[in-house]
Amino acid sequence: MGADLPDYYFRVRENGAAVFRVDTENRQRRIEMDQIAIINIKNGEVKPHGDRSLSDADLAEIETWMSNRMALLAQRDIDDIHRAVDYLNITTQWVQSKATDDQLEDVTDALLLAMHDLRSLLVRKKADRLLKDAAE
Repeated sequence: MGADLPDYYFRVRENGAAVFRVDTENRQRRIEMDQIAIINIKNGEVKPHGDRSLSDADLAEIETWMSNRMALLAQRDIDDIHRAVDYLNITTQWVQSKATDDQLEDVTDALLLAMHDLRSLLVRKKADRLLKDAAE
């Protein structure tokens, strides 16, 4: 079992992770997890836990995890946006085919404001990109 486990475990938290060193090489052959650091993914900060000092191997593993985690979060962000497009299409179909007057009264203003806000930002960002491309 020990050979199958990684040397480090990252317990994901809101803004990063708690980092543990995994140990199975003990007399009881139990899995022991020793916390070695706290990571803040937003600012890249790595704080050793307690009065520990992190080895080069620890830091290399943490840097690799942080890089992989940031890539995963970026991928999730764009996936969420693609889902939002699907939800907008599903909402449009619902409005057209199933929504009652009371349901529409309940959501229309909120949807119109959110869509207006989104449209305004998208148009502005598109114009900025077109102007930037024209300048280059």
